[in-house]
Amino acid sequence: MRFFFIYNFECDPEEDEITMSNAVSKPAETRISTGMKYSLMVLAGVAILTASAKITVPFWPVPMTLQTMAIMAIALATGPRVACATMLGYLAAGAAGLPVFAGTPERGIGLAYMVGPTGGYLLGYLIASWLVGALAQGRGMLARFGIMMAGMIPVYLLGLAWLAAFVPLEKVAEYGFTPFILGDTIKIALVALGSAACTRFIKHNKGGTA
Repeated sequence: MRFFFIYNFECDPEEDEITMSNAVSKPAETRISTGMKYSLMVLAGVAILTASAKITVPFWPVPMTLQTMAIMAIALATGPRVACATMLGYLAAGAAGLPVFAGTPERGIGLAYMVGPTGGYLLGYLIASWLVGALAQGRGMLARFGIMMAGMIPVYLLGLAWLAAFVPLEKVAEYGFTPFILGDTIKIALVALGSAACTRFIKHNKGGTA
């Protein structure tokens, strides 16, 4: 079988050069715009995590921060990559000496704080941000609640294992699990309810403007 190709040799070199330049520049501009958007999302997330770590809410048996709520909400809203990048940015800011963690600078700062009794929880939250962001996308409210609760497993496992280096083994659960699990469960339930409400609101608006 033969193929015949027809070429048009009557072309303007300058016009072709402009067209090619535009074709190359548009993907580059898109990549830059996307990169800036995700960078701003990460910076905003780090700011939210910092604020959540500083806010203390009276609760029983101990006061609680809003950090678990913020991490889970960011994971649900942005997905695994941005959520994990946000958590990495937060940890990097803390390692650099910025007072982003709960209790800083009063209880230490920088790497000295990160290798302290709560260091395992920070690492666990990094893993949880990826797991929740990856598994909870497109799920219903109850499924999201279950996934977020499952995401707390590496947080508590790593947190308690790390804490065991600082307190007697028989006191680990008393100090690092029992006072916090109720508050974390309530915060996760609120995030699940809030995310479901946001989903319904978005769908309603799309339906109304269709």
